[in-house]
Amino acid sequence: MPGPAIRGTPFADRHPPARLRERGTGTEETMAGSIVELNSGNFKTTVDTGPTPVLVDFWAPWCGPCKVIAPILEEVAKEFEGKVRVAKLNVDDSPDIASQFGVRGIPTLILFKEGQIKGQMVGVNPKNNIIQLIQKNL
Repeated sequence: MPGPAIRGTPFADRHPPARLRERGTGTEETMAGSIVELNSGNFKTTVDTGPTPVLVDFWAPWCGPCKVIAPILEEVAKEFEGKVRVAKLNVDDSPDIASQFGVRGIPTLILFKEGQIKGQMVGVNPKNNIIQLIQKNL
């Protein structure tokens, strides 16, 4: 039986989050390596700023496939450091952003350049596919 809806996320009826954090403060937090943690407070400024592409991973802590793709994204972040920013957005903490971009399944990767969507992938993709997406948009 589905759980209660939390903050109106499309995922909450199937997978309530283990914890909820306060909405974003507007400052970037760095996660593992050089991956930036996004939230409702810093998403727009991070994605819209400058010519450097930003690859955003829409994920959640309860998502098994998200855990599988995490080390791949860490490798990509290191390999493309200075050329592409890799960021993660927890869909349970920022359902408004996930909804704005029509994210229905996770992990979803969306590549932004100067605020515009340049490419998108859903599910666990091989590293080569992610690299191809980035290289097309450098």
